[in-house]
Amino acid sequence: MSWLDLLLHEPVLYYTGTLLLGLVVGSFLNVVIHRLPKMMAEAWRRECAEAEGAAAAEADAPQLSLSSPGSRCPHCGHAIRPLENIPLLSYVVLRGRCSACGARIGLRYPLTEAATALLSVAVVWRFGPGWEAAAALVLTWGLVALAGIDLDTQLLPDAITQPLLWLGLLLSLAGLFTDPNSAILGAAAGYLSLWAVFHLFRLATGKEGMGYGDFKLLALLGAWLGWQYLPQIILGSAVVGALVGLVLILSGRQGRDIPIPFGPYLAAAGWIALIGGEAINRAYTGWVGLG
Repeated sequence: MSWLDLLLHEPVLYYTGTLLLGLVVGSFLNVVIHRLPKMMAEAWRRECAEAEGAAAAEADAPQLSLSSPGSRCPHCGHAIRPLENIPLLSYVVLRGRCSACGARIGLRYPLTEAATALLSVAVVWRFGPGWEAAAALVLTWGLVALAGIDLDTQLLPDAITQPLLWLGLLLSLAGLFTDPNSAILGAAAGYLSLWAVFHLFRLATGKEGMGYGDFKLLALLGAWLGWQYLPQIILGSAVVGALVGLVLILSGRQGRDIPIPFGPYLAAAGWIALIGGEAINRAYTGWVGLG
């Protein structure tokens, strides 16, 4: 019996394994969310130093990566031991505090791990064992990382968006999620639609309503799912983003002049389209037909 047959006949094993994998990946995504923007800033400083003739000093400086140095408490510098780094479980055992200094560990860390695990289970439940589920997991994990980074820094790194965009186009050649024509049109329409909104908004108000990372994020979603899913992604993200922004402003937690990252809402709407976009489009088409 092959591993695929085993998974098909043992759904408990399939979902439990996916849940555990999601927890491990979620723990890694916490590292990506925290370190990738710092690595980008470090690279920019190095490039500026090189342009100014200070490349030698910058080259000798220790470089941050996703694997080194090891994780430490930001308050006391305590090195996180392996038993303190078990996804979700360590947070519960430590009661959300550093074992050395007692400082509180951010709630975002266990939430990211739990969310990644649950979203991963939802993906394999939707697609079942196979390449489609594996690809959808990669997209899901990428969207979680992008949403977390955008919430923290209002950045959507090309290091994540561009490889995912190209992967979506390549997968369309195999007929996964959409066909090549729809994928190419989706990537182009996704980018250009928000690009046009950006420039029209700037002409009308003199302000920039979003960043170029948002264009690239919608382009990659179009590449994965096809142009047919872009209207529901744009509408869903805009409505949810507007409602959340209004609540934050009215509650005093967000100033009117402080920009609100749009990437998390695009990511959420894109993931919903990945899981249930076909049913949403079918329901909308039926509703319009009835009307």
